[in-house]
Amino acid sequence: MPRPALYSSSRAARSLPAAATTEATAPVTPPPNSAEPPLLAASAAATPVPHIPTFKRQLRVLWAVVLLLAALLVASAWQRHHTAGRQITQDDIDAAVLRTLETTTPPSAAARAVESIGPSVVRVVGYSRSKNGKEDIERGIGTGVVIVDKGIILTNLHVVAGADRIGITFHDGLETTASVTGAQPENDLAVLQAHKVPDDLEAATLRSTQNLRPGDHVVAIGFPFGIGPSASAGVVSGLGREFTSPEGKRQLSNLIQFDAAANPGNSGGPLVTLDGEVVGIVTAILNPTPARTFIGIGFAVPIENAAAAVGMPPF
Repeated sequence: MPRPALYSSSRAARSLPAAATTEATAPVTPPPNSAEPPLLAASAAATPVPHIPTFKRQLRVLWAVVLLLAALLVASAWQRHHTAGRQITQDDIDAAVLRTLETTTPPSAAARAVESIGPSVVRVVGYSRSKNGKEDIERGIGTGVVIVDKGIILTNLHVVAGADRIGITFHDGLETTASVTGAQPENDLAVLQAHKVPDDLEAATLRSTQNLRPGDHVVAIGFPFGIGPSASAGVVSGLGREFTSPEGKRQLSNLIQFDAAANPGNSGGPLVTLDGEVVGIVTAILNPTPARTFIGIGFAVPIENAAAAVGMPPF
């Protein structure tokens, strides 16, 4: 029986490099004193060491950058909102003013005048000694106005004339005594010096009567019948008036006539404009009847005369 033909490849077998062949065929010899079996050592030598993955680390870094950018964006938007804001326009201002006027009632002009002059108005009381000399008897109440913050006060001479002691009560309630340092009988004026004054005493503002006209609004402030301080408002009725007291003891000239209510106790008090500036010192009222009450005619000494009583020009 014939044998089947045996064929060999027409291509020569590809030969491996000598080094690779030698490495593959060389027996693996474990290192001395190695505890690993020869088979494990050969396997470890043949398997490459895997690289540590960096994907998770890169992902964490990326998220940190995103969060930081988001925080910066929010902070920038907040700062821009709180610093820039909407610009206020003239219309906004006009609307705010109108709303304030609609919801707020401003004080009257007379109220502002009283508020301005109030701290400078004082209560003046003249006392006489009793017959036994042990007690003081009140003999007259009037009003005064501080014209110098060191305690110099203007009042009417008839309020303090003949008094053994003069008592002063300031706006803040401080009570003290005073001495007469000057007098002008022709204008029924007296100048007082208080023996003690408040730390924050305010002097009144004086205003010339040169531009005063009939019809101008004025306010009289004082202690009528000891009640006060009380305020009454009116107008200037006339200028350059003359007055003679019912007893004929006093004759005054160049007076301001006004119709703001004044009664006994208003004497020596200020007559002020609606700006709270003193233009006169209330000195008398006219009532042809025996009653000592106001019927609409009052008189004040112009402040120029009053300042002359102090010995200094007021303006």
